Amino acid sequence: MVIENQSLVDELESAIANADVGRRAAILRRVADLFSSTSGNLSNEQTVLFDDVLQQLVDEIEISARACFAEYLAQSPAAPPRILRRLALDDVIDVARPVLSHSEQLDEVTLAEGARTKSQAHLLAIATRKTIPESVTDILVERGNREVALSTAANPGASFSESGYSSLVRRASDDDDLAVCTWARREIPRRHLLKLFADASDSLKRRLSKEDPRKAARIADIVSRAANRLQAQTRESSADFARARALVQPLDEAGKLDEAALFDFASAEKFAETVLALSAICDLPVGLIERALVEERSEQLLVLAKAARLSWKTTKAILLLQRPAEKSTADLDRLLETFLRLRPETAGQAVQFYRLRERSLTAGPN
Repeated sequence: MVIENQSLVDELESAIANADVGRRAAILRRVADLFSSTSGNLSNEQTVLFDDVLQQLVDEIEISARACFAEYLAQSPAAPPRILRRLALDDVIDVARPVLSHSEQLDEVTLAEGARTKSQAHLLAIATRKTIPESVTDILVERGNREVALSTAANPGASFSESGYSSLVRRASDDDDLAVCTWARREIPRRHLLKLFADASDSLKRRLSKEDPRKAARIADIVSRAANRLQAQTRESSADFARARALVQPLDEAGKLDEAALFDFASAEKFAETVLALSAICDLPVGLIERALVEERSEQLLVLAKAARLSWKTTKAILLLQRPAEKSTADLDRLLETFLRLRPETAGQAVQFYRLRERSLTAGPN
């Protein structure tokens, strides 16, 4: 064993003495082979000597040779730690990439430093590792560009902290591809999944539903319940709704809350009063009426109006309250045709379904 160790020292001395850069690169690889086969039998002094000299040699060879050596060392199960760190933090990505992407010997501290200080190409290399610890993933998601974030989110071996998931979901709110990658992660905490779905656009929700229909339906249901609670909380703290309730409730109790009163509220563009009046007339929760009045589509309002047997005059006033600037004459004509075709019995059945659904959202599990 002493002879083998002496051979290693001889190779190192030969590499230092040889001025030929190409020759040094060849010796580097041979010495690394020798180190791997004898590393368990080296003294601490010999290991330190090897690491020191190897770093010196690496600094003096051309980039292509350094990159080849990094490629080789990245696969080594016994690579010297300091030379591995030196290669991983090389500014030249062709040198750093193989070590950052593949070396299982590279420590977490070096990975985190590379993620914090190096280029986006370095970050992308880290994002493709077989496993990525939370401390490194947090940096990749926070500092990385879109390609880095996508690669990290799509990597099943990446571990995310609570903070990391928060950053990922925040970035995914305006990036459909990133949202789908995040959605697909099996271990994503429920609250982040809810946030992701709640923030998603309608087109993305359809896409997510296609990716996993059962999960999408479950999350949509939970989001609806959470949205109902939040909506109720904000409504109860609203001064406008308090004033509207003080006006509408006495009318309802006195039996004077009729279509004429509803028309007056809607034509005067009194949103809160219209919501409360229509809620009482249709016997539906206030939250449902609110949502119907802020949605882009008007069909649900037509159903409510027909079920309550409202006239087109009152229905039109409610529709104009919904989105007055976006209702052209042609739009209103189309909505009138739909309103006239809709049978009160059909509308009544739909309203009964709304009623049952709202009860399940209120009474169901959170």
